[in-house]
Amino acid sequence: MSEQESSSDERTSSEEEEQQQKEGFSYWNLKDVERGQLPAHIRKQGTRVYCKPDAPTNTETLQYSGSYASMGVDNSLRLDSFRENFRIKVIALDKDKMEFDMIGIDAAVANAFRRILISEVPTMAIEKVFIANNTSVIQDEVLAHRLGLIPIKVDPRLFEYLSANDTPNEKNTIVLKLHARCNQGQPRCTVYSQELKWLPNGSEFAKESEKPDSKPSTYTSFSCGQDSLPEFAGNPISTLEDIILAKLGPGQEIELEAHAVKGMGKTHAKWSPVGTAWYRMFPEVVLLENIKGEDAEELIRKCPSGVFDIEDTGNAKKKAIVADSRACTLCRECIRGDEKWENRVALHRVKDHFIFTIESTGALPPEVLFTEAVKILEAKCERVITELS
Repeated sequence: MSEQESSSDERTSSEEEEQQQKEGFSYWNLKDVERGQLPAHIRKQGTRVYCKPDAPTNTETLQYSGSYASMGVDNSLRLDSFRENFRIKVIALDKDKMEFDMIGIDAAVANAFRRILISEVPTMAIEKVFIANNTSVIQDEVLAHRLGLIPIKVDPRLFEYLSANDTPNEKNTIVLKLHARCNQGQPRCTVYSQELKWLPNGSEFAKESEKPDSKPSTYTSFSCGQDSLPEFAGNPISTLEDIILAKLGPGQEIELEAHAVKGMGKTHAKWSPVGTAWYRMFPEVVLLENIKGEDAEELIRKCPSGVFDIEDTGNAKKKAIVADSRACTLCRECIRGDEKWENRVALHRVKDHFIFTIESTGALPPEVLFTEAVKILEAKCERVITELS
């Protein structure tokens, strides 16, 4: 249902209610509804949340197929209907943020995408830190924690998971090195994340051996350099820049080696690929009557989000219109105060229309993250079907 259709329905129902109040209400005046169809007010209750000055109402969704069986209406979800009504519309997209509309979908599915994006889409993050020297004021544990939260700009689909019994190799581990020093007589210096350098041939730190005559071994076992692999040819692995790791005074030094592995956000937040992923129902603002003159100007002043605007109707008359319903934050200032505003402005949320926002940490573009979330949800559904069959 479009915003114009909803507005006309609101006005029609309001006029009918006024007429009934004048003539006196009677059940004999109610219109007949054809079998197999729902009355307009029930259809609206199924698709809209009513936002009143004190609290929202009609927030539940009816998933039971027999909810309206007595009226001859099948309320079950059908695949062909979902295919016809479901749409995705991209509103804004850049390298780190994406905003899009999901239309014709239930809140449970939208929330599933949000949870998968936060906790189940894998990334690469620093898991082990080998510190050779740290004379800075930051403790080793705190420094290791800060390193773990640095986003690594690499496609995690190119790597395998490292289990407890696996040996770190070129297919499951990324090795980064940091060596920063502030010489005597120099001013205090800042260590940034871009000073972490990729070691494509693996670890350079030798393990301590119990046998002094044996050949020293490192903490990884690379059979070939990662820079020789076609995936990384001309595309070196790096970290997100300009993140402060530490500040060094004269004579202080940090030398360490960091090993990054593949993981998911449900294990630790450092593997979460998004800074945030969230959604909200699409706001619908309806003017139940024409608001003109000083009332129109007052309505515009009441709204802090710029939802309303003035339309010049000629003869020096000003009329309020809904200019940007999407900007509504549901602050409800437009219907607070005088009771007359509650009868002139209606605030709704569309139950099957969600404004979804994804903010990537920088490891993967937001559109790729959503595609991976869809694949994960699809795999979950296939596992359920397999178990049931």
